[in-house]
Amino acid sequence: MAGSVPQDLRYRAIRLYKELHRLGRDYPDPAYEFNKRLRRVYEKKANITDRKAIEENLALGEHVKKEVLAMLSLKKFRHLKRSYYDNERPRTSSTT
Repeated sequence: MAGSVPQDLRYRAIRLYKELHRLGRDYPDPAYEFNKRLRRVYEKKANITDRKAIEENLALGEHVKKEVLAMLSLKKFRHLKRSYYDNERPRTSSTT
């Protein structure tokens, strides 16, 4: 994204890449190779200079970031649930 790309969009793209790369370190499925795929997508779209197209791709990237964050939260929740209820059944709230 070099050349005639406005600096604000360039900085947003770099910041989004860094955020996604950090999230990719904790991606639940190591076989998916999240960071390699992320890099390939950024390299593939590096030649886009149209402002509208760049903003659409940034919006898609933000959506992916939210999805990955949700997946990581679910992974952490499941880990905690397993660690507390691994050997016993969860308690149900009953009024007897």
